[in-house]
Amino acid sequence: MKALVKILSLKVWSRPAQLGLAAAVAVTSFSIFAADSGMAQRKQGPEQVSVEELMKPGDLPELAVGKADAPVTIVEYASMTCPHCAHFSKDVFEKLKAKYIDTGKVRFVYREFPLDNLAAAASMLARCAGGDKAFPLIETFYAKQEDWAFVQGNPVPKLFDIAKQAGFTQESFDKCLTDQKLLDQITVQRTRATDAFGVNATPSFFINGKRLQETPTLEAFDKVLEPLVK
Repeated sequence: MKALVKILSLKVWSRPAQLGLAAAVAVTSFSIFAADSGMAQRKQGPEQVSVEELMKPGDLPELAVGKADAPVTIVEYASMTCPHCAHFSKDVFEKLKAKYIDTGKVRFVYREFPLDNLAAAASMLARCAGGDKAFPLIETFYAKQEDWAFVQGNPVPKLFDIAKQAGFTQESFDKCLTDQKLLDQITVQRTRATDAFGVNATPSFFINGKRLQETPTLEAFDKVLEPLVK
């Protein structure tokens, strides 16, 4: 557990770094997450991507809400330590859900794109929670982001306090954060998002394969969604 605490305490916000989460499993296993404060200003990828490629199943089960046969699918790539992602989760998502997802018009898919090791840790915990606990835990992490993502010192106790609300014990918490296979799967998903779809900032949204170009407000979604769901 000491090795895990040490690694999770290494937060880098302004430059690329090699960051590992699974040292307790294998001290030579590292995953690269480039935490770059300039990501949002980088040149965006293609405006339109292949829906078939975007929705091709990967190793990770989709974290999705809404009807599977909804006429529109929104895919979000997000990082748990991204303040803009937290703003979307807290201030926009519930309105979007009520207007489009709960009414059967939209299926919403959440995919992890961790910008640093701490974001990867939170994503792993949401995955380990599983089932109907995954999305509520993601929303809780975003709602309490300032309590764990930007604290001085060791963030592990704060993460554990939140995870306990989803039923984690100390044992299941430690087991999740040393799951090398899960970390590898999240890393592969992140890499594919960049290589195949040009994702280089969070949050990034694709609506039936078309990238949302504007700031993700409800009004911005309305402009794209309303013609598609009429």
